[in-house]
Amino acid sequence: MYGTGKEVLNYESLMPGTPRKIVIYTDGGSRGNPGPSALGVVVADDKGKTVKTYAKTLGRKTNNEAEYAALVFALEKVKALFGKDKIKNMAVEIRTDSELAVKQLTHQYKMEEERLQPLFMKVWNLTIDYGSVNFVHIPREKNWEADRLVNEALDKEQGGLF
Repeated sequence: MYGTGKEVLNYESLMPGTPRKIVIYTDGGSRGNPGPSALGVVVADDKGKTVKTYAKTLGRKTNNEAEYAALVFALEKVKALFGKDKIKNMAVEIRTDSELAVKQLTHQYKMEEERLQPLFMKVWNLTIDYGSVNFVHIPREKNWEADRLVNEALDKEQGGLF
């Protein structure tokens, strides 16, 4: 694993009133399908200022597993950063370039791939703790920082093998 993220803002300053909106950009990717995979997460405040970034390798996964792992990781990290009491009043918008995950989580597509079902349930169960969670599909070019974090993690791990 690599990277714990970097703090840019004081978390307490983000939550003086309720509800407050947080925007999370997530990406997961694998080199090969399945293959070495990683996730990238960018947590931003409602004005677009980055609060925290994360990159983490995941081992051998499919691309879709990595996308879902990024969603789980993001929801768990935001909960840990702000605490269970504060997230009850928090509006979260998760932006990802995974059309499959967004359409499954918004019930537009059925969940047919068995290996994704536990990850789907984990995401779904994590959303219960939040005031609201909205999943939004965005084009890859608008998810560049999360994508960069994925590639950085994969490059670092693959470079460390030799």
